[in-house]
Amino acid sequence: MVSKNADDSQGVESLGEDRSVRISSEIRAKIEAEMAKFPAKRGALLNALHLVQSETGHVSPEIAKELAAMFEIHPTEVLGVVSFYTMFYDRPQGRHHAYVCTNLSCSLRGGRALLRELEEHLGVSPGETTADQRITLGHEECLGACAYAPVMRVDETYHEDLDLDQAKKILDELE
Repeated sequence: MVSKNADDSQGVESLGEDRSVRISSEIRAKIEAEMAKFPAKRGALLNALHLVQSETGHVSPEIAKELAAMFEIHPTEVLGVVSFYTMFYDRPQGRHHAYVCTNLSCSLRGGRALLRELEEHLGVSPGETTADQRITLGHEECLGACAYAPVMRVDETYHEDLDLDQAKKILDELE
């Protein structure tokens, strides 16, 4: 049986500790207001994760422990939700997110090769952030723009029918 003790850190220490980031009283109050809307507190967990991430940029293991205590669940349950959804991050992110589509259409038109070249260009692997904290590189299973493959999404902007030089230029121009 899994312990429901929110202080039990089993399973979360592999992500490291970040004691400098805490849930602010303002966000805590918003989370409590969200909880009041549901018959079971857990119904507000996704909303809480969005609120926390909007303030801190990611959901650290320490934040997961705080949320677990608020929701009376185990921290690994919080981190399970964070790891399931691509919209949540468990570590600090760059100022920009660059995702290359790696689905079949994009791969057949060079998407995977483009991703490998961008990894080399930026010096990071997917899921990692550049040393200057400018860009977090990743891949998406599908960006829904198959007719324009290969495709890269930078923040909320889609860049279609890319070659390596175009993709590098787009990323190099980011502040």
